[in-house]
Amino acid sequence: MTTRTSDTEQPGLPQARLLVVVAVAPEAEAVLRGLGDDARPLPLPGGVLHRAERAGITIDVLAAGVGPAAAAAGAATALALHRYDLVVSAGIAGGFAPHAPIGSVVVADAIVAADLGAETPEGFADVTALGFGTVRQTPPPAAALAAAGALRAAGLSVATGAVLTVSTVTGSAGRAAELAARHPGAAAEAMEGFGVAEAAARHGLPALEVRAVSNAVGPRDRSAWRIGEALAALTGAFAALPYPELLKEVHRG
Repeated sequence: MTTRTSDTEQPGLPQARLLVVVAVAPEAEAVLRGLGDDARPLPLPGGVLHRAERAGITIDVLAAGVGPAAAAAGAATALALHRYDLVVSAGIAGGFAPHAPIGSVVVADAIVAADLGAETPEGFADVTALGFGTVRQTPPPAAALAAAGALRAAGLSVATGAVLTVSTVTGSAGRAAELAARHPGAAAEAMEGFGVAEAAARHGLPALEVRAVSNAVGPRDRSAWRIGEALAALTGAFAALPYPELLKEVHRG
């Protein structure tokens, strides 16, 4: 694990540390409500960390911006300045029906860059097929399993599966069907997870992704979105996550 320190860190804080990266302020606020603690701001180049403590663990929450590039840049900045044991990408997402209905919480078993590649005469080819890198990061299986189990035990509706990272949100039935065919069993679509997971991987750290579903992946219909319901589910998820167990599983792995 990375053993980075920073002059901005204060003495006496617990050793175990977790970074949660979301896109926008309402998601950060939902996460912090779930943590149930008064967070204090810490300056960060290009943003602000909100530091809370829960179950003896320091949890920093960062709203890094929308999309994989902003997410990766924000996460990498925080990781360069502070020491963490685990990174979590979180927020709201589109869910693939019927696997992940509106209001459910998705715990990723894979974090996949779904539109990173090239169009070819034979169809889409991702960068792995092209020989240029990876499009998949895998969360620690035991930690993902522990997270999903704890959320179910708290009464939340939980789905597991791949969370697809896209730079353009799906807005048609055709593209939804194409993504589902390329990624069987995918649970959700969001815009930041792979960027966060790549930043974590560059620092030798594991990453999880936890998403609350606000809308179905498919034809764009803002009137059908349930953002308030999804943010409430996100709050419930971060109130119920078993933080000590997650970190124990990470270190065991």
